[in-house]
Amino acid sequence: MTRLFVFMTFFLSSITYAQDVIYTGFFSSKALNGYDTVAYFTDNQPVEGNAKFVTEYKNADWYFDSQQHLDMFLTEPEKYAPQYGGYCAWAISAQNDFASSDPTQWAIVDGKLYLNYDRDVKKKWDRDPALHIQQADANWPALINK
Repeated sequence: MTRLFVFMTFFLSSITYAQDVIYTGFFSSKALNGYDTVAYFTDNQPVEGNAKFVTEYKNADWYFDSQQHLDMFLTEPEKYAPQYGGYCAWAISAQNDFASSDPTQWAIVDGKLYLNYDRDVKKKWDRDPALHIQQADANWPALINK
């Protein structure tokens, strides 16, 4: 009973804390579910990272497909990291709230990477990405500082 109480206290109290800056899911430390964030830019597709090529950035583990991609990220992490910490860009925009993202539902707009929750949400995002970026850029600072 004591263990259950400790677990529930920890779990419920963590809900009231600010969100992590980088989305990793509840029981993971992997940014982008282990996908290589540089590959979106160089390969124009999501590519799963390799545990041989990993680094820590903003309290998350970032995986890469190659040493070259890891080195590129280390040189310019802000260039390659997804916007809004990898949370669903549409949710940040349209709902002013956090939602998980699927690394296979992505877009690069003006040299920046955006992820979305699923295919249906990505379709909503695609209807007016410029508007969603404007709204999400306005919403993000207050959300992350809650």
